[in-house]
Amino acid sequence: MSLRTFSGPSVTRALTLAQRATMTAMRAPTGTRLGVNTTSSKTSSNNRIQSNLSVSSSLFGKTQVRLAHIDHPNFDVYKRDSSNDNEADYQRRAFTYLLGAGTAVAGLQLAKSLVVDFLDTMSASADVLALAKMEVDLASIPEGKNVTFKWRGKPVFVRHRPQSEIDTERAVDISTLRHKESDDDRVTKPEWLVVLGICTHLGCVPIANAGEFGGYFCPCHGSHYDASGRIRKGPAPLNLEIPEHSFNDEENKLVIG
Repeated sequence: MSLRTFSGPSVTRALTLAQRATMTAMRAPTGTRLGVNTTSSKTSSNNRIQSNLSVSSSLFGKTQVRLAHIDHPNFDVYKRDSSNDNEADYQRRAFTYLLGAGTAVAGLQLAKSLVVDFLDTMSASADVLALAKMEVDLASIPEGKNVTFKWRGKPVFVRHRPQSEIDTERAVDISTLRHKESDDDRVTKPEWLVVLGICTHLGCVPIANAGEFGGYFCPCHGSHYDASGRIRKGPAPLNLEIPEHSFNDEENKLVIG
């Protein structure tokens, strides 16, 4: 059997009673349980502390002494005035709505910036846009001559055709052509032929003013094109491609692209 020791006259007195109860229990029949409860109080000029002291003992158990204070702190000064609850609730709601709206606007602005930046990365760079279109001064190309220009990394043939060449190409029977196109379908102005200088067979660069038909000739595999850029002989399956172009009559310039 063990006893716990506490300071103070009330506790000492309780322990004494507990010892007496233990001795009595030892003399009592087996199974008998005794309990002793005491209450102590102490009063001072500043405050009053009340406590309940409970002492219990049994023949085969431990002696227990329990001291419990019943005074509780007063939290009334911390309580909110119920008369201002509605006004405070409205203020909190307004703040919550304002904060939510601000967060939504900021999120939308951030999403917009991310989308715009992403699209900018996919757009063409300034140097590519500069090469997207090319202007050619037509006054520098005499009649009957073919001039080669580089546009978007590809050769472009600009041919100033005389009237005799125009008449010859218009007189060709379309039914005899592999890739059936009339001369008028391939030119915007009859005197100017604009084609990509890439053979439609394997991508070689033909030679201007050469071949059996006086137009273009690809020496790699023997493809012959006429002065309208149409395939007339050889392995090439299609006519020479015509790039997008327009004419600026005021400045007498050709705009390719």
